[in-house]
Amino acid sequence: MYFLYILKCSDDSFYTGITNNLEARLHTHKEGKGSKYVRSRLPFDLVYKEVLPDHSSALIREHEIKSMTRDQKLQLIVDADHNRS
Repeated sequence: MYFLYILKCSDDSFYTGITNNLEARLHTHKEGKGSKYVRSRLPFDLVYKEVLPDHSSALIREHEIKSMTRDQKLQLIVDADHNRS
């Protein structure tokens, strides 16, 4: 099982990543030991996540989301929030 996640950084930008251990990856980001992008934009909020069955499907989905416009990503996040309510 893999997770695709979107972080909203302190400068209001989004960072999209994948991992097989979301809790550990978020901890790594918070310690400033994750990606350079997030490290230079701390703190962040986890604003979106998806569960995917394997690494391959996670990579495909990551590429899809990274290809989206900012507005499309915002809509994805809003739709996910509405579905949780």
